[in-house]
Amino acid sequence: MPIEWVNWLYSKLLRKKADYQKYQRYYDGEHQKLVFSKARYLNEYGYIFQQWSDNFSGLIIDSVNERLAIDGFRMTEEATDADKMAREIWQRNYMDSESNTANLEALINGISYVIVWGDNDGEPVLSVESPLEVVVEYKPGSRRDLLAGAKFYKDAWGREYGTLWLPDRVFKFDMNGLAAKAIGEGEPNPLGEVPIVPLMNRSRLAGEPVSDLQPVIPIQDAINKVTADALVASEYAAWPQRYVTGLEIQLDENGNPREPWNPGAAKIIQAEAPDAKFGTFEAADLSNYVNLVDMLVQHLAAVTRIPFSYMLANKGSAPSGESNATAEAGLIAKSKDRMTHLGEGYERVMRLAFKVKGKHEDEMFSAEIIWRDPENRTEAQHMDALMKKKELGVPRDQLLSDAGYTPAQIERFREMRIQDAKDLAEIQKHMPKPEASVGPDGKPVSQPGDKAAAMAKKAPQGNAGNQARKTNDTTRPK
Repeated sequence: MPIEWVNWLYSKLLRKKADYQKYQRYYDGEHQKLVFSKARYLNEYGYIFQQWSDNFSGLIIDSVNERLAIDGFRMTEEATDADKMAREIWQRNYMDSESNTANLEALINGISYVIVWGDNDGEPVLSVESPLEVVVEYKPGSRRDLLAGAKFYKDAWGREYGTLWLPDRVFKFDMNGLAAKAIGEGEPNPLGEVPIVPLMNRSRLAGEPVSDLQPVIPIQDAINKVTADALVASEYAAWPQRYVTGLEIQLDENGNPREPWNPGAAKIIQAEAPDAKFGTFEAADLSNYVNLVDMLVQHLAAVTRIPFSYMLANKGSAPSGESNATAEAGLIAKSKDRMTHLGEGYERVMRLAFKVKGKHEDEMFSAEIIWRDPENRTEAQHMDALMKKKELGVPRDQLLSDAGYTPAQIERFREMRIQDAKDLAEIQKHMPKPEASVGPDGKPVSQPGDKAAAMAKKAPQGNAGNQARKTNDTTRPK
């Protein structure tokens, strides 16, 4: 029953929403500030930390997401119009920017979604969705086939609605009130399957996909706690404090202690009491806090495979050359791993988009995503590597792809080369041809450049010279 599916999926969404919202807050820098502090510190200094945030969570997510860029598609093993059609679908749906958002949500929450549908003209519509609004249910025993999926959303007036997709039908629901109410009788699902594609950050054989922030949050909380302690300590004991003993405390007319002096840089403090003694409490050494924060940041870099230089854990000295490539090796490997998981989802998105257009192409299971190279290299290093690949016989189009050019740019380059060849042939057609030189006897005279051609036309001698040497060689034993 559709109403049972809606109720089940809505409850499933609510169970997961708290975790997703927590990951969103940490990415945005809205951490649990002063959560470990005493009530006295919280009441006195809570306002100081209201806008303060030492946020490494956003850096960790963005460092990977900025390397996840899709340049194009190979929909079939052979070059066909399907690749060009895939690029058109991608561009029509603004997926250059939308895919970046989908990757970001998947890294933060562990999963995001793309809904594939058709418009009134039969063109595919790709809609990137948040796990805060979309939820799916898999077939028992399967991690890929979907039984149902739903999206729950609110309009501008705060009223909530839902859309339920089943393999054969699509239903609309009004989620306001005590129970969901169906809107209409539903309509057929022309795709014959649930048109929701999960984009998983790190899929697991058992359990939910994992957010990149899951191992980060405990260390981020510890950094927040130590940094907050350092700020509170700087408020109390960041400068030397003077004290005096053996001095009678003077009270004002209200009975409150009165300061005996108004100290200043140009003033001398003295007391007539013979037992009065002056002293100074030294300023607190905050380096212990700094060292502890540095240690926690190094742990954070190790857990997330983010280079130390990104977090200034190397005291601000930026690595260069081979050391920089070595430092980023873990981040590059991590980015390529995310490409593998997310790429499977995008391949299914494009197969569904082709299904909307009525072009199955044998389901296009050989489709591949062309990801941009996640490694940062100098132009000289990159070109040198490409020239070495050329010497190995790598085709020109593949070299252009490795150089970072998109399939659309490579196609334009191919057309430009054809046009250049036509222009050159047209120029040569109109150029004057050289006339052959004629000797006194009326026969053509060979030019210096004709020697190579004459040698090429000369009949081969075979092994006649070798045979003559054998005949004339009297020293050869018989």
